[in-house]
Amino acid sequence: MKSKNKMKDLSKNARNIKKKYSLNEAIKFLKNQKKAKFIESVDVAVQLAIDVKKMEQNIRGSFAFPNGFEKKRKIAVFTSGRSAEKAKILGIKLIGMEDLAEKLVRKKNKFDLVIASVESMKIVKKVSHIIGPRGLMPSLKTGTITEDIESCIKEVQNGKAFYQNDKNGIVHSSVGKIDLDEKKIEENIRFFLKHLIRSKPISAKGAYIKKLHISTTMGKSVEIDLSNLSC
Repeated sequence: MKSKNKMKDLSKNARNIKKKYSLNEAIKFLKNQKKAKFIESVDVAVQLAIDVKKMEQNIRGSFAFPNGFEKKRKIAVFTSGRSAEKAKILGIKLIGMEDLAEKLVRKKNKFDLVIASVESMKIVKKVSHIIGPRGLMPSLKTGTITEDIESCIKEVQNGKAFYQNDKNGIVHSSVGKIDLDEKKIEENIRFFLKHLIRSKPISAKGAYIKKLHISTTMGKSVEIDLSNLSC
């Protein structure tokens, strides 16, 4: 009997995953899934109608969500002096100039983001072959080249989104934690979509957002019905 019930549950879950949800329904579904032993992130994957072979259609940017959330990232910060001291106070371990570049060349440290002061960019360019292919090269466009290292780190620690499309034209981002209020998660997702739409390349034609999926760190991914989704 238990085996039959288990099969029914699996079948029901399979139908749920294939179904297209409204954004509100999808968030409720994710919140009702079996919880992991940690607070999971809510992640989105947006398939864009862009030709990644055309440089001008590739997108990259950053923004702060209306509803901030703590996100742990291992950050490498190229800076010195007072800015380096402030970065250390904020809990950053990978800080330096030439010495940090040497650490990255030796590949002894893993990191998710690189922030750099303007004065350090000559040094950063020496390791561009390491951080560039990973999409981690600092830029003015994303705000990761900055004179205000302290503010940049704080924004990142509060969930600031850095995004760029992958080779398949898909943009991935965390939009909150699963314990965040449903309305706040939805607001963050809509804010992210609006930002992507504003970043639409002039040469991109047709419906810009082709598919949208949301998921939790350990949970199932569900597809959003775009027919009634307004941003």
